[in-house]
Amino acid sequence: MFLRKIMTLSATVAMLAVAPAWAQTELKLATDSGAKGSPSGDALDRWASLIEEGTDGEVEVDVFYQNELGSQAEVFDLFVAGDIDMMINWPITAYDERLGVLFTPYMVTSWDEAFEAYKPGGWVNDMLVGIYDDLGLKFFGPWPEGFNGIASADKYAMTEEEAADLKIRVPAMFPMAESVQALGYQTATIDWSEVFTAIQTGVVDGDGANIIYWDYEYFRDVLDYYNQTKMQFVTGVIAMNNQSWESLSEEHQEVVRESALTVMEEAFEQAQERDQYYIEQAKKAGMEYIEPSEEQLAEMAKKVRAEVWPLMEKRIGSEIMDTIRENASDL
Repeated sequence: MFLRKIMTLSATVAMLAVAPAWAQTELKLATDSGAKGSPSGDALDRWASLIEEGTDGEVEVDVFYQNELGSQAEVFDLFVAGDIDMMINWPITAYDERLGVLFTPYMVTSWDEAFEAYKPGGWVNDMLVGIYDDLGLKFFGPWPEGFNGIASADKYAMTEEEAADLKIRVPAMFPMAESVQALGYQTATIDWSEVFTAIQTGVVDGDGANIIYWDYEYFRDVLDYYNQTKMQFVTGVIAMNNQSWESLSEEHQEVVRESALTVMEEAFEQAQERDQYYIEQAKKAGMEYIEPSEEQLAEMAKKVRAEVWPLMEKRIGSEIMDTIRENASDL
């Protein structure tokens, strides 16, 4: 009997020696936009996997995709409160209108300019680090997607007169609505989860402010046109709640940071190619892709800047807008 107990104990010790480490810490990682299997959903899975591998399982990451924890605003509430630890998200500006830096219209006009501005050490990146810190959040970097446009059903607009007949859905982010309005459109702020029904029932004529992936993937059955107005360079944000960050050991902090930067760097490498892929997919699905000329884009940019940038200066401050004017693309 004694020998049997010794053998059983030895076997148990051997099993523990080869078993993965039990998680010492559990983190919640979420997004407000993107189901499992979507590009942003894959980025969540990638970040979670890198953290768990880098900590030998001592940190376990629970992943929550679009709408699993609530609406865009509700999930950001949870993030700021610390009930969600990490996010790749598209933040609403209700908490701090300085987040509108992310949505400044015609701030950059090419992929190269965007990469230089948003990467670590870039001038936009540096501004966002301080803004996020004031919200109790740690900004790791962007998750770039591409330039946005206006998708519509039945007809599209190339002039202010044509745009006046279209009501376009916009997200609740300053100055998204103001940017679309500056081109002549009517706007309606509608939560992401309700956009398909709003287009289908004619509450709105289309979706504004998104890259083509979202309009193709979610709304191609109710949209006919995608006008690449390039108002904003759209990027998600890779970030963590500061209290959650400070609760980690220095070793685990380093793994989380390096994993976040890996996800960001991979997104930079993949974003332009992925965007072009979905342009082609949208065309194959029957959506008409409209690409304004450089002259048309310059006219749009001048008009939108003239109307929206002064509004931004009043709401996010002259210091930030001075930095934007100093570094923004030449028209």
